[in-house]
Amino acid sequence: MSILRKLGRNGPQLFPVGFGSWALGGQWGSQDDGESVKALHRALDLGVNLIDTAAGYGDGHSERIIAKALSERSDKPFLATKTPPLPGPWPPSPWCLARERYPEKYLIANVEERLRNLGVERIDLLQLHTWTRAWNRDPYPLEVLAKLKKQGKIGLVGLCTPEQDQNSVIGPMRVGLVDVVQVIFNLFDQEAAAEILPDAARQQTGIIVRVPLDEGSLSGKYTGHHIFPDGDFRTSFFQGDRLVRTVARVDAIKADIAEFDLGPEWTLPRVALRYALDQAGVSIIIPGMRNLGQVEDNTSVANLPPLPPEFATRLRRHNWLRGVWYGGK
Repeated sequence: MSILRKLGRNGPQLFPVGFGSWALGGQWGSQDDGESVKALHRALDLGVNLIDTAAGYGDGHSERIIAKALSERSDKPFLATKTPPLPGPWPPSPWCLARERYPEKYLIANVEERLRNLGVERIDLLQLHTWTRAWNRDPYPLEVLAKLKKQGKIGLVGLCTPEQDQNSVIGPMRVGLVDVVQVIFNLFDQEAAAEILPDAARQQTGIIVRVPLDEGSLSGKYTGHHIFPDGDFRTSFFQGDRLVRTVARVDAIKADIAEFDLGPEWTLPRVALRYALDQAGVSIIIPGMRNLGQVEDNTSVANLPPLPPEFATRLRRHNWLRGVWYGGK
């Protein structure tokens, strides 16, 4: 039986685990480019056929490393990248205008830059890197992307949900302005199960799940006193006492795993990844990968069976209503 999943109505058949490449840009501590290339090759050899990146991952460095790795191969995976808005509040405020943050001239130029960095003539999936509910009244940027789609510059149009208001993308999704939505879903953040995932299933919108390991906390490797390298994004995400509180909640998940005694193959990160993958409406998950060990462990989840229903239901209790990682939380 094939484990491949279709990315929405118009997308390709994909291996259930994609390659999240943020760390390749250098914002998760130092990263050796040679190690990045090896990780990409290993992932593709294991069946991974979607790579997700962004302009903001090292100012295009992640994209260029991906292009380097792909230049050494004959197979061509599905490439997804992201265009950020012009400088301004992140996430966009209710007073931001879509035509000012994502003007047509800028979008066209940025897509051309993405094409050059990736070394391709068409981007398989171009995603706007953030959104706001205020733009649903005038989704002008999506209309521009629709033009670029007709011109053959991009294959599919997508949106990445803003962390503080993921449901803001439901409007464009329901009226068919996007082919794919990239959402946060993990054991701590299960809000997408309320509306986004059911709507996506009905609309046949592709769903890419990001952060399935909660920025690494669900790998189980952090302690409450863990120190991240200078310039590492996680310093911001886990600022204050959040890491201590997170580790306590991770321990509670570990206790559930031990109680159900699923078997030695069911490590904490595999349970976390499989939980996200098992949700109705999910097309693919994209855990971050930066070395061979992570690639091999993360991709192995695709071949594991779904979690037992009773255990999956138990894991719902770990949903955590917390502030996002922006300043002011």
